[in-house]
Amino acid sequence: MKRVIQEKVVLGVSACNFGAPFRYNRRGWDRVKNMGREHSDFEWHPVCPEVGAGLGVPREPIKIAGSSGDDVWEGKAKIINRKGDDVTEKLKGSCLSTLEILRSVNAIGYVYMEGSPTCGVYRTTLKNKRLGHPPGVLGSLLLREGFFLIPAVDLDSPLRWWDWRRRLHAFAWVHSQEIQSKQDLYNLWYTVKFLCQEIDDSAARLIGKSLAMLPKGFSPEYAENLKREILEILRKPSTVNRIKERLWKSYVYFKKSTNQEIEDVLSPEIQRNMTRITKELITMERHAFSNGTFFSSAPILYRSEQRVNRMSKE
Repeated sequence: MKRVIQEKVVLGVSACNFGAPFRYNRRGWDRVKNMGREHSDFEWHPVCPEVGAGLGVPREPIKIAGSSGDDVWEGKAKIINRKGDDVTEKLKGSCLSTLEILRSVNAIGYVYMEGSPTCGVYRTTLKNKRLGHPPGVLGSLLLREGFFLIPAVDLDSPLRWWDWRRRLHAFAWVHSQEIQSKQDLYNLWYTVKFLCQEIDDSAARLIGKSLAMLPKGFSPEYAENLKREILEILRKPSTVNRIKERLWKSYVYFKKSTNQEIEDVLSPEIQRNMTRITKELITMERHAFSNGTFFSSAPILYRSEQRVNRMSKE
């Protein structure tokens, strides 16, 4: 199985984080632009369900009157604006249209505005650090549909973005794999096993035990269920300590396999800031790719066809 993807991953993104002043107060950010050249490694599709619902800019802020966005879809909660107007059906219709847009372009992930009653996933208000009633209306829909969900604010953090990026590429790769035999299943799991162990060791060990006890024969149903379990693990963020520990293990493996040292990679007990850790990770990625060595921290890399061809000639 190839461990390099050459097609750009397609992502939806809240338009207010793509430079559009679509927030209720006419504000917006261009967090994608701030990524520098790396933003061109993805195909972006900005959307705004609130504007799509005809609520306009500027507009009265809205909130969930009830438990959560989940309850909005079940008819147990409403969406009202500051004047008390009920905009539930307008917003639900726009969220469904947004989902269809994302499906039509084959988006597998979405960069969302946390704190929004529409796009929020873990918070639906920005005021006084309250949690609000998560998830939001669109957030609820995308969670249920299995999208890879990235908080837009994490694009501003080098280490958090690196963590999201490497899991996103693994997610896209697993999502695209056609499992037609038990060997395909074993190969898929081996490729992402170490990353899954870093993220959720308990869940990863259960998968390992399940594979070890597989009966003879191949079950397509089992394969699809396993893929879903792996994808669910890959949606979860890791921690700084676990990232540093896995980086060091990967470096030790690289050093043993190639007899090469990388001075920039430090042992996990050495304290350093997030930017420095990210630099080490990217350096390790490049060395592993150049030497054809498996980098368990980021097992799937994106490289454009032009870049792969250029490197093969060097």
